[in-house]
Amino acid sequence: MKSLRNSVQLIGRLGKDPDVKMFNKNKKATFSLATSDIYKNQKGERVEDTQWHNVVIWGSLADIAEKFLKKGQEVAVEGKLVHRNYETDNGEKRFVTEINVNDLVLLGSKQP
Repeated sequence: MKSLRNSVQLIGRLGKDPDVKMFNKNKKATFSLATSDIYKNQKGERVEDTQWHNVVIWGSLADIAEKFLKKGQEVAVEGKLVHRNYETDNGEKRFVTEINVNDLVLLGSKQP
């Protein structure tokens, strides 16, 4: 059985086209992914709760993302959560949580 210690699986839609860059002959693709839950609140009103996730893909999967992924497209990703921090030019400390993708499945076409 595959390790469950740090594993995340999401199905969602791309918030933007992948941003692709090269780092020492290794390709990196990044994009935002929206996942939505729909439920009814106590008043019976329909509520849609959308969460945005930062996605990072390396290597040959980044090639696939560059070729085939577009804003609005539905995909499934599997990977692990990575937390990191950095300091801005102004000296502000920023914290980022990303999904470092191990597997990618194209599920549907771009939304109309």
